[in-house]
Amino acid sequence: MRSDNVPVIFGLKLKQYREERGYNLKVLSQKARLSPSYLNEIEKGKKYPKTDKILQIAAALDVPYDELVSLKLGKDLNPLESILDSPVIRELPLQLFGISQQDVIQLFTKAPTKAAALIRTVDEITRSYGMQVEHFFYAMLRSYQETRGNYFEDIEDAVQEFVTSHGWLQPMAIGYQQLAQVLAQQFNVVIDGNTIDDYPHLQGFRSIWVEGSPHVLLINSKLSTEQKIFQMGRELGYRLLGLKERGITSSRAEVTSFEQVLNDFKASYFAGAMLIGRESLVADMEEFFQRERWNGEAFLAIKQRYGVTPEMFLYRLTQIIPHHFHFDKYYFLRFSNPAGSQRYHLTKQFNMSPVLFPTGIEQTEHYCRRWLAVDILRELDDHQQRGVDHPPIAGAQVSHFINGENDYFVISLARPLALTPRTNTSVTLGFQITEEFEAKVKFWNDPAVPHKLINETCERCTLAAHACSERVAPPQPEKQPEYQDPRKSALKSFLAEYKGPQ
Repeated sequence: MRSDNVPVIFGLKLKQYREERGYNLKVLSQKARLSPSYLNEIEKGKKYPKTDKILQIAAALDVPYDELVSLKLGKDLNPLESILDSPVIRELPLQLFGISQQDVIQLFTKAPTKAAALIRTVDEITRSYGMQVEHFFYAMLRSYQETRGNYFEDIEDAVQEFVTSHGWLQPMAIGYQQLAQVLAQQFNVVIDGNTIDDYPHLQGFRSIWVEGSPHVLLINSKLSTEQKIFQMGRELGYRLLGLKERGITSSRAEVTSFEQVLNDFKASYFAGAMLIGRESLVADMEEFFQRERWNGEAFLAIKQRYGVTPEMFLYRLTQIIPHHFHFDKYYFLRFSNPAGSQRYHLTKQFNMSPVLFPTGIEQTEHYCRRWLAVDILRELDDHQQRGVDHPPIAGAQVSHFINGENDYFVISLARPLALTPRTNTSVTLGFQITEEFEAKVKFWNDPAVPHKLINETCERCTLAAHACSERVAPPQPEKQPEYQDPRKSALKSFLAEYKGPQ
């Protein structure tokens, strides 16, 4: 039993003995000569009394001292032991949602056997599907982002204070040397842009953090200049936001706690907000939305003003546009595609829309080829096959899911990946076309923007083969929403007609 569970166990046992004797908190407080509020804090596991007070409580309940302080749970509470030791309860950051571990335990005490069965089931499911606690961390992070609208005012303000203190005007492409100088002079951090090249197995990392004097941030030399600057911006984020627990690599090699996952996210948020200023981006998008026609080159020109990658730019829009323009139903997707292949992998999504995007199915199903995210990768591949060097490329589309009710205005950008040779990536941002979207975005119904009826995957699509020239796999009825197992249909008919023994 973990030591941090001792107050919880003591509180549970105290409450159990009190209720067995028919005492309320007021009666017990009188017998033990302790305040009801103090006893209530003990029962909730928030306080652990000193020895003299435990003796007073034991005497008031007529329970041996050793029995009261024992970590052995009684018969009725014994199932809670598996709950207390479960990583599902122990590791999840419940406090972010205003829930304490004690709150959960108190809830489970009302039906400990059923609660323990639930926790064991969750543990078994996670093992069966190869899920780790870190998967829960990422899911909780996404939920936390959703509760905050993916907008963090405190980080935005910290960025503004930092930029202003250095006299930097936005928008501007903050330079590599500028950030290297700030890191060295203010935080004793040296940038090493060569060492990772000497270690083949480390080529997949964008950066590696080495604690020391001085501290060293190793940055992969194969990154583009804007990617290197982003890694330096993340380092400033750790420092200026006071984030102690952190990952030492980007991308993550190991996840040790939710605090690490959260701090890594905050540091990345800081870097994006520093490179793409809040006020300047709002002004740029207000002006862009006033255009009567969609213009991909103008959109790319805005991105270029900030000196960032397509992914940095579109993801930053997920933070700014919903908050300032109130387009709250949207999704962000990132796909990768080995150049020349027909395989498209969904590698990242942040979804604030009613649309569901299937993940982890690339080996068994084929994402709809009508998605702009996929189509723009095919366009980029075509450019590369013809020797045209023109990344990144931009596109727009109005999409309507076959089984949905809403249209989405979708923007995609595509480019080659820096660290993975012969691999392209696309990032996509889709906004539900609402009355507010129509009022603020003049080009929402630009006739030059194609409209396409789309679905999740070819296998789940109900369109007839002749209705979709881009289909790459036949439909599989059992994966379609209206599919019903013939046995279930037959059983339903049988039960409706069966009259019983004659």
